Amino acid sequence: MKSAEKMKIRVDLNNMFVEQVGKEQGIEREEVDSLQGRTKEAHHNIHQNKPGFMDLPYKQGEVVADIIQYAEEMRGEFENFVVLGIGGSALGNIALQTALNDPYYNYFPEARKGAPRLFVPDNVDPVRFKSLIHRLDLKKTVFNVISKSGGTAETMSQFLIARQAVEEELGEKEIARHFIATTSSQKGYLIEIAQKEGFKTFYIPENVGGRFSVLTPVGLLSAAFCGINIKQLLEGAAFMGEGCRSDQLWDNPAYLHGALQYLAYHKGKPLSVMMPYAHSLKDIADWYRQLWAESLGKERDREGNIVNAGPTPIKALGATDQHSQVQLYMEGPYDKVITFLEVDDYGVKVNIPELYQDIKGVSYLGKHTLNELIQTEKNATELALTRRGRLNNTIKLPVINEFTTGQLLYMLELETAFVGELFNINAFNQPGVELGKHYTYGVFGREGYEKHRAEYQKRSSGDDKLLL
Repeated sequence: MKSAEKMKIRVDLNNMFVEQVGKEQGIEREEVDSLQGRTKEAHHNIHQNKPGFMDLPYKQGEVVADIIQYAEEMRGEFENFVVLGIGGSALGNIALQTALNDPYYNYFPEARKGAPRLFVPDNVDPVRFKSLIHRLDLKKTVFNVISKSGGTAETMSQFLIARQAVEEELGEKEIARHFIATTSSQKGYLIEIAQKEGFKTFYIPENVGGRFSVLTPVGLLSAAFCGINIKQLLEGAAFMGEGCRSDQLWDNPAYLHGALQYLAYHKGKPLSVMMPYAHSLKDIADWYRQLWAESLGKERDREGNIVNAGPTPIKALGATDQHSQVQLYMEGPYDKVITFLEVDDYGVKVNIPELYQDIKGVSYLGKHTLNELIQTEKNATELALTRRGRLNNTIKLPVINEFTTGQLLYMLELETAFVGELFNINAFNQPGVELGKHYTYGVFGREGYEKHRAEYQKRSSGDDKLLL
């Protein structure tokens, strides 16, 4: 436990309060206290209904063993591991890879240590996907098709193209060896195809939605293939779970961080910026963006009242976006909360050489390190925002590894569930996404969506559109 405590992530929320940012913009501690009753109710609801993601750190022993064994057996046979999925079936894979493997993992064999390259197209852009399929050595490529229903148009289109390419190049007998299905065990088109074709299958728990699925085989399989320690990832998530057992708002980091975001939203700050000061965490911010937007952006509350709720998540990257976005954050509207992600120990130290001593505007950098520079820039941005009354907070990771990453992912998932309770909305559905899907199904001729096709065609054929 002592070693785990050293790896504990911390949350610095001081700059959300009036003492630091002033009364005009800051939050009073009494406002937090006023949410304690609702926090107890939310805590009760969460633990009574038990969203599926909460069990993942504790109840996947057999699944994890199967993943690790399969990855160890098959890793040496393939040079390329391709994830065919979109949204929640892709972003978690990307986030784990960026956070936990070498930044140039795909480019250099020594960075991979015998593991395959990872590709996650996460789109159906024809140029990008054709280029990938055309350039891969299909004999040395395995595709993980991820869709719970098997009805996701983008994923299944990618699969059909990849399957045809493999069949044409390698023959039908090789199909099963080059495809994995990660899907529902109970129903859906993909499990039907997988059973027919003889694909290796991994299952997504029925009570875990896509954006909460990074700690299921959806994210764990590619991680294991690429050498990430998935046991430690889940241990970190479990450690955070234990640290968030309390129903007392001031004692629960996920709840307190979420409550402050909720209070800020109702004080006219609907924009939630996540800004890591570590390049390896940039795709965690991208993953968070989907988690927050799809979970909390809802038209109606649980009673059916129209509320049009939801903070808008924004991703940024320090120090890169100091030069593109911070001007807006510093002097634009007071409508944002900035959450910094900070790292104590980057694992490497890069010295800045002492050169050009006769040029004072450059020579001052010598004797320092890039580590000092990025940390100082974060602290300086934080101080400047605070001095200007801009709400901000920091989540601090001792290091970036599987254990700390697991903590961060679990904390943000639990926080999302909690904030959904405060908004009194269903954080686990996405009705707004479905309508656009239904129009697409109709246009493509999927049975049962004829009305959507007719409406689409009527809308698209109008001659009153303003086109310049």
